[in-house]
Amino acid sequence: MCGIAVLPPIQPAFIEYYATRHAAILKEFSGICTLSLYEPIVWNDPFPVRPDGTALLAQMTFDTPADLERALHSEARRRAREDFGRFPPFSGEVTHQAMSGRIVF
Repeated sequence: MCGIAVLPPIQPAFIEYYATRHAAILKEFSGICTLSLYEPIVWNDPFPVRPDGTALLAQMTFDTPADLERALHSEARRRAREDFGRFPPFSGEVTHQAMSGRIVF
């Protein structure tokens, strides 16, 4: 799994661009299985916790780390990086993280 987190502030236009135009490029990544986008919801935990403030989380899944590596070195990845310059303006921060996971229950 490869995750991309976008920290605020971002505008709805940024999320819409990511979900439509940018996603069309990501769909061309070799070996990509899924792209899921997550946006925060209003929640209230009665215990003291610290929300991380993520405004958008994009989760891309690949069957193997080798599939991810091929995607990261692909022509589609180069186009995705170029497309980043066409995103609607925002002043947040974008981070990337590759991880493996397991379903516990």
